Amino acid sequence: MANNNDNTPQKEELVSVKAEQDATASPSESSNKTQQKKASGNGLLWFVVFVLFVLILGMGGAGYWYYMQQQSASKSAAAAQESAISQINTIERERAEISTSLERVTETNEKLESMVAELKAQNEMLTLQSESTLEQIKNMEGRRPADWLIAEADYLVRMAGRKLWLEYDVRTAILLLVNADKRLKSLADPSVLPVRASLAEDIQTLQQLNQVSQSSVALALTGMIAQIDKLPLDTFEKPVDVNAQDNALSESTDDWQENLGKVWRSLVDDFLTVKSLEGPIEPVMTLEAQFLVKEQLRLQLMHAQTAALQGDAGLYNQSLQYAQTLLIEKFDIDASQVSGFVNALQNLLETDVSRPIPSELVSQKPLERLLDSRVKQVFGQGASAL
Repeated sequence: MANNNDNTPQKEELVSVKAEQDATASPSESSNKTQQKKASGNGLLWFVVFVLFVLILGMGGAGYWYYMQQQSASKSAAAAQESAISQINTIERERAEISTSLERVTETNEKLESMVAELKAQNEMLTLQSESTLEQIKNMEGRRPADWLIAEADYLVRMAGRKLWLEYDVRTAILLLVNADKRLKSLADPSVLPVRASLAEDIQTLQQLNQVSQSSVALALTGMIAQIDKLPLDTFEKPVDVNAQDNALSESTDDWQENLGKVWRSLVDDFLTVKSLEGPIEPVMTLEAQFLVKEQLRLQLMHAQTAALQGDAGLYNQSLQYAQTLLIEKFDIDASQVSGFVNALQNLLETDVSRPIPSELVSQKPLERLLDSRVKQVFGQGASAL
């Protein structure tokens, strides 16, 4: 650094010397020198321009190379980014599938845990039921086996209801109720007295019903239907002889002449009789008409039979009255068979076939409650089949 500072005054002196020499030189020389300086300055300028152009070309090439490198790098980066995105999407799908599988496995696990819990609860319940059953079996030794008679009484009451409402058999229903009361009576238990009172009420109600056997009435009508074909029909009505003479003899002696004429006419009439009859003559019934009349009578009796079995007193009486009208109008009422038939119909008309059957039995519900408290609580659901 010290040497450079020392040489600086010397250079300044040299420059000043050259300037003085140039000032003392001739004008031609100065012009030549000026042209030389211009030529050297132009060359230097062209050299600088060339160097700048080369530098610009180098910088452009370097820039283009750098641009191409950047484009290649960006393409590679884009391809790498797309590949990374594809891999990420693939990983996301796999993760979603794995998550779904995990959820399914979790749900299955939860279901299995729920099933296991239910099975445990059922196992505990069965254990409790078995323990309760064992306890009931132990306690059954102190129970009275006669409690089964309550179930028998309930069965008999149910059968009485079926006989009453399905078959209209009042007598059998009464017998079944009486047997049910006997079962409860054999228990010798005061707690069943209210049920026995209900049974007695049902028995009394049924006994107050009409005791006429509907089946007996139906059988009687069946026998009458079988006799219809044997009944004679009134097929001809003989007109009255208005010109008929009275041949009765008078008891007075003054009428001896009339009596003699009457005796003579009666003797003559035994050999030959000629009479003149006047009046409407009804024709004989055809076979079709006779068949229809008998079928009408048979149909009415069958209607009465059905009504008797159903306890329909209105239809029963109506059918018998129409049948009685047919007998009087179409059959020979003077015949003993027809008159007996009419009398039998009149007897059936006087028979009351109505039977107001009660809609329910009073003893059924109390007996069911007694059965629940005395039998079903001990033996569980096994007694529900009774």
